[in-house]
Amino acid sequence: MTTLSDRPHTALMVIDVQKGVVADAHQRDAVVANICTLVEKAREEGVPIVWVQHSDDHLEKGSAAWEYVPELTRQGSEPLVHKTFGDSFEDTDLEEVLAGARVGRLVVTGAETDACVRSTIHGAFVRGYDVTLVGDAHTTQDQSSWGAPPPDKVIAHTNLYWQYETAPGRTAGVTDTKDVTFSRST
Repeated sequence: MTTLSDRPHTALMVIDVQKGVVADAHQRDAVVANICTLVEKAREEGVPIVWVQHSDDHLEKGSAAWEYVPELTRQGSEPLVHKTFGDSFEDTDLEEVLAGARVGRLVVTGAETDACVRSTIHGAFVRGYDVTLVGDAHTTQDQSSWGAPPPDKVIAHTNLYWQYETAPGRTAGVTDTKDVTFSRST
């Protein structure tokens, strides 16, 4: 269990599922549909949903590309964390949001696998959170022209190594959308 004291709750994180981030992402529609399913399930079960939204020189705050995809709608009571670094914890109020909700376990979805998702799952884990990555609910664009593997391989590799991540007092794991539970058993 988490190394954070008095943090019995789980939250669903939706990272950077923005128009400009996922426009050309691998299996975009299927991934967004899976995230929609998880958002609905979390709402039905009263599980907090934390939305994360990135901005930088290429993704200008307030632009059309910066907006979340139309399939996903944040409710006003659900926290929105604005970030400018890959790790959603860096220079944001994410830790305060999670502490306020007594969250010690994160179920993570979003984009991009090899950037903000990877940075955030590692950032959360080293900060003491239990972290479950939803293997069919994260995606990335094709960066192979820059020397990266194709997106399906990036996603598969991330899912592979994250299921074996270990550290004292914390759990990590990977599950599919259909198998997600917001209890501590995953």
